[in-house]
Amino acid sequence: MTSIDIPIEYLRTWIGKQDCEHDIITPELLKRFGATLSGYTDLNSQVPLGIHWCLALPAAAQDNLGVDGHPATGGFLPPTPLPQRMWTSSSIKFLKTAEVELPITRTSTIADIVLKKSATGGPLVFVHVDHAYKQKNAQLWEPLIKERQTIVYRQFSAFKEPPAQQPKDCARSLNVVPDKTLLFRYSAVTFNGHRIHYDHQYTQSEEGYPGLVVHGPLMATLLMNMAQAEQPNRSLREFEFRGVAPAFVDQELQLVVRDQNTQSMEILNGEGGLIMTASAKFASCNDR
Repeated sequence: MTSIDIPIEYLRTWIGKQDCEHDIITPELLKRFGATLSGYTDLNSQVPLGIHWCLALPAAAQDNLGVDGHPATGGFLPPTPLPQRMWTSSSIKFLKTAEVELPITRTSTIADIVLKKSATGGPLVFVHVDHAYKQKNAQLWEPLIKERQTIVYRQFSAFKEPPAQQPKDCARSLNVVPDKTLLFRYSAVTFNGHRIHYDHQYTQSEEGYPGLVVHGPLMATLLMNMAQAEQPNRSLREFEFRGVAPAFVDQELQLVVRDQNTQSMEILNGEGGLIMTASAKFASCNDR
């Protein structure tokens, strides 16, 4: 593995940098979002969970994209010299239910940048980004969602299958098989240009994966809507997920609710390997 010098103190000068984007939840977006996820999960509310990842997205010009299809680093995100980027986790607080056709802003702030070492000794750079969503109702901007997103940058390395987990009890499970059309449509509705989700040759030859990679937030969206379906009389207030290993197109995934009281959840691949862990917290029955 080639050693890469990480100028961490320079990268940390990006802490505090902000970006602000504006949007609106339109009936057309709701229709496309629902059509994309139809057959994979039930969307039981007028404004379904996870749609905030389709809102107020940065729109980098084509010539401002990196080789991986993401906006090139050095603008809002720090110019980390490590080539592989993954959204590894999010911690989300739902403060209020969004409404259709009202203005929304998303203010994103670089909260922290941390250098660590991987299990093999290679460098990892963790970029923590805080997203604050607000919606304008009459003349008042009301907080909707707060999210801490963690992005990790690393060197390319050979993919290793996650080990199979020991069988555990579960309250509910759902099997899904993400196909190429789902990945393409989710990339479109979230304006995600990352080539690992649609360019098979790039994914194999450059990033070392055996197949197209299923989006982390797509899997998290399936989990949070599954959790909400288990609690129809209570509103989801907090949701956390952490990606453990990548999942791949056309391979079966098992979405599992381990404990209905604590709403601890997992996603396993067809071999029983752990892909994602998650947890949910709900409002009381009298506080929707």
